[in-house]
Parts: sequence; structure tokens; C-alpha cells
Amino acid sequence: MTSLFPESRLTRSPTSLRTLFNTVMTVVAFICGALALFPLLAVLSYVLFKGFSSINISVFTQLPPAPFRQGGGFGNAILGTLLMVGIAAVISIPTGVLAAIYLTEFSAGKIARWVRFATNVLSGVPSIIVGVFAYGIVVLTLTNLKLGSYSALGGGFALAILMLPIIIRTTDEALQLVPQDLRQASLGLGATNFQTVTQVVLPSALPAIVTGSTLAIARASGETAPLLFTALFSSFWPDGLLKPTASLAVLVYNFAISPFQNWQSLAWAASLILVLMVLITSIIARWATRQKA
Repeated sequence: MTSLFPESRLTRSPTSLRTLFNTVMTVVAFICGALALFPLLAVLSYVLFKGFSSINISVFTQLPPAPFRQGGGFGNAILGTLLMVGIAAVISIPTGVLAAIYLTEFSAGKIARWVRFATNVLSGVPSIIVGVFAYGIVVLTLTNLKLGSYSALGGGFALAILMLPIIIRTTDEALQLVPQDLRQASLGLGATNFQTVTQVVLPSALPAIVTGSTLAIARASGETAPLLFTALFSSFWPDGLLKPTASLAVLVYNFAISPFQNWQSLAWAASLILVLMVLITSIIARWATRQKA
């Protein structure tokens, strides 16, 4: 059978204006994508180059050295960071997930809109303002009660405030993406609202919830300003929740601006460890959600 359209009409000329425009825009999009990756690759390569030469076993097992002494490490800062981020996660993840469940599944439209607006505002508050707020709530309260002052508890509280809006927003969006048919099918089989949320909706949204929690932990791990107001710093191993506690971010801030070469080397090593901690957390989260799926 003879085709109704000649072959020449179905083939676009390589010199046509539309073909040239498509080629140019493809090249421009590729260049923009490469430029978007360049800052990340540049930061990672520079931190890796500067920090890898200072990595040895002593940085994980020893305390920060005196200004003019060689060697030493920042094992206390690693433990302090894990301690305060752990406190923040214990506070913010259950609170954020439950708040998002209320917004999506149980709240009225007007209340949900106001809570989401407040969450968006909170996510844009500078971290130093959060540090000042946590200082007034936790540090001054502990001082007045004569239980301490700067502490890991205050640092964890400040980081929890920074993590909370990220967890609420990501969990809220993840729950909204769960098909409404799943909820209706569960209710049609006789399940209650609580059973539907816990056994149908949450498992479906779990990968996105874990990803959002990982992003929140990654942000909290690198915060410096809130910890300067709440946990301060310590050159000793953490020995309680109500005492000043070292962290990697504050150690990098203190040592990087010092005039001592050994401290500057430790700052680069701590920067590398901090980046690797965030990377490992992201990899574990992706592996866990993939296994769940």
C-alpha cells in the first residue's frame, strides 16, 4: 500500500531552524547541568585533598592538643556531634511525623493551612536566631536552676528546632502523595482511621519520610551558630547531658581561624569526617528504603 505521506515529509532536515534550536538547547541544558555539579565536586575534592593528609587513627581516639603541640585528635567532637544530633532526632522526628500525620489525616483545612504557613516561616528562620532562642529557653533555665549552663541538651534542643520544619514538610508531602484509593479501600474493609494511617498510609510513605529525616539530620550535623550559644565547646570527652560538649562544626570554626598549623590541619580533617558522616547517613537511608521497597 502506498503511504499517504511521502518519506521526505517525515524526515526533519538537519539544517532546519527547529533542529538547530533543539541541538543548541540540548547543549545548553547539558552545560547547565555540569555547572550545577561543579560546586559540589569542587568542595568535595578540595576537602578531600586537604583533609585526607591529616587523617590517622589518633584523630578518632585522642583529644584536641594544646596550641603548640603536634598530633592530637577530635574524638570528643565526634562523640559530641553524634550525641547532640541523636538528642535532636529523638525530639524532632516523632514530633514532626506526628504533626504531619495530624495535618494530612485529621486536621481541618484552615488549621492545616496555618500550621503549614508557620512551618514554612520556621524553616526560613536563621540558625543563629534559633541558637539565641535555645539559649534563653535552655541555657538560662539551667543556670537559674543551678543545674549547669551550656550543655549537650541545649545543643540538641536547638538542632531539633532546625530539623522540625524539614521533617514536617517532607512527611506532609509524602503522606499527600499516597493514593486516596488506598485509604478508601482500607476503610471499606472495616479498618479504623488509626489502623489505616499506621498500617497502610505510613508504610507507603516511609521511604520519603526516611529521606526527609536524613536531610534534616544532615543539616543539623553541620550547624555551628546554634551550638555556639547552647553547647559551646569542650576539650574533654562528653560526660553528661548538662555540661559543655564539643562538636565537629564548632571545632572546625575554632581551629580553622587559629594561627596554629596543627589546629588548621585538624580542622580540615574534621571537615572531611563531617562530610563523610553526612554521606554515610544518606547511603544508609537510601539502602534502608530500597530494602523496604
